[in-house]
Formats: sequence, C-alpha cells, structure tokens
Amino acid sequence: MKDIRDLSIEELTELFKELGEPAFRAKQVHQWLWQKGALSFEEMSNLPKSLREKLQENFSFHITKIHTAQKSIDGTIKVAFILHDGSKIEGVLIPTSKRTTACVSSQVGCSLDCKFCATGYLKRERNLTAAEIVDQVRLINQLADENYGRKLDNIVYMGMGEPLLNYANVMRSVQLITSPEGMGMSPSRITLSTAGIAKMIMKLADDGCRTHLALSLHSANNEKRSAIMPINDSNNLEMLAEALSYWYEKTGVRPTLEYTVIAGVNDGVQEEIELANFARKFPSKINLIEYNPISLAEFQPTGRLDAFAQALEARKLIVNVRRSRGKDIDAACGQLANKLQ
Repeated sequence: MKDIRDLSIEELTELFKELGEPAFRAKQVHQWLWQKGALSFEEMSNLPKSLREKLQENFSFHITKIHTAQKSIDGTIKVAFILHDGSKIEGVLIPTSKRTTACVSSQVGCSLDCKFCATGYLKRERNLTAAEIVDQVRLINQLADENYGRKLDNIVYMGMGEPLLNYANVMRSVQLITSPEGMGMSPSRITLSTAGIAKMIMKLADDGCRTHLALSLHSANNEKRSAIMPINDSNNLEMLAEALSYWYEKTGVRPTLEYTVIAGVNDGVQEEIELANFARKFPSKINLIEYNPISLAEFQPTGRLDAFAQALEARKLIVNVRRSRGKDIDAACGQLANKLQ
C-alpha cells in the first residue's frame, strides 16, 4: 500500500474530500505526520476511530529503522538504516563542542562513480523518498538527544547519493524539515552538497532555495577533475562557474567549494593556483578536507594540507580546514558504503 507520507497537504485535502470528511482533517493528519512524527494511525487520537480504520485499510507507513549505530572514539556515530523494502543506507551524527550535525543520504547507492569515494563504487538502486530522508533526520536527532543531551543544530545532505539527481524528494524533505507545520528548522542550518549538476544548481536558485549550497569540486582543472569525477565530462568547470555565479546572484548566499586534498593528485602549487582562480569567479568559501583512504582506491592523504590552506589564505580567500571525524568506524567523508549484508 502507498505510504501516507507520500501525499502532499493538497493531496491529503483531496483525499478527505473524496471520503466525505471535512478539509481540516488534512491539516490534522499532516501535523501528526510531520510535527509529531506519528508512525501509525492509532497515534492520531483526534481523528474518529472509523476514519483511522479507513486510512489503515488504504495506506501504510514505510518505516525506516536503525539497524546498527557505531560510536567512534571522537564521539561521531555512524548509523546504518534499513528501509521498508530492505534497502540499506548510512547516515552520521557529528557532535562538536559547539554543534551537532546530521549527515544524511539522498539515494540508495550512487551513479556518479567518483574515484575517491566509497559510495561511488556502489550502483544506484533508487532514490529515497522525502519521508525516508526526514526519517534519517528524526532518528539521528533522537541519537543526539540520547547521547549528548542536545538536538540537531545542522543538517548536511552529504551522505550516500547525489541530492540534485533526486531533486523533487530532496526539496520536499527540505520543505518538511523547515516548515512551521513540520520540524520548524531554519533553512540556514541546512546544506545541500552536489557533485556539480549545473542546470539543477540554477533550478535551485530559480525555485527560491534558502539552504546553503556546497560543490564537491576536488580539482579546478577539467582534465584532472574528469579523471576522478566523471560527472565533469558533462558538467565542466566553465558550466559550474556560470551556475554558481547565477546561484549567488539570485540568493546572495556564497557557495562553498569542497576540496578533498589528495597526495599527488590535487595538492601541488599548480593546483593551489587553479583553485584560487576558480574561487575568484564568484563569491565563495573553500573547505579543505582531509582525504580518508578507502580499500577500493589507492589514493593517500596529503602532507601539505596546512600549507595548501596557507597558500590560499595568502591569496585573500576564505578557507576552512575540515579535520575528519569518525575515521575509525568508516564514517568520515568519502567512506560511507554500507557494509551490511
């Protein structure tokens, strides 16, 4: 049966009209689903029992469950989720002294084949629904409360999959997370990360997206970027620069350039210059990320991470160095591959 949570508020309104029920029932059910996180019709105590039974006959809840939760020595928690159809994904809770962040997935697997990323070696099975994305946020939020006595401060769509290739469900999940009728989180606390789908970046801007945006760049040289990120063949640096300029003009929000620094691949002086030149094409910020080795590739971390950062800062660019969290449990950036059998 169809998941009741796949219905929009408009579709719920039409449903209750067909059932001969007053329109306000749609708002009641919507609140149970997205404000209160109900996972059964029995919980919806302000609905008549006859209506609850009628809904139960026609709809179900495709419930996401935590299968395992591994805790790193640094406090990071990697969560393996099992979806209603048996598919498996991973998410991560990243706590610091200042904030708690949920890293969530948008697809089962991935189709982009990035050579330094464990998820890139999986095949894409399917897109996640908006409800499955929100479920990750809710469950990780519970873990944050249970383990650290804090709610989530930030959400990053940086887990398994490419968010902009699941555009409709990702945007609906953002709406549900940020809506006052949903979880009520500020869009400024959400970051969408993309490997670089230029036309969809521009669509985000046109659609009035109010989240932050991060581009997984990793090289500012077309030939080198294509070698590690095949998506660059169809969405090259010139197209991405145009799209990110358009994003900034429409939103006023600086995009972040994510750059994983890999020994002998993109960590030289020439690469510093190329990155600086690209970053100057539009207002931006740069996150330099430690490379986290995976068994499927032979890449290694650079010994020049701090030097690379200093060289960019000397060129008056905004630079942050992101130290990896959860490496001992394969929860760090680029390591999510879900090893559940």
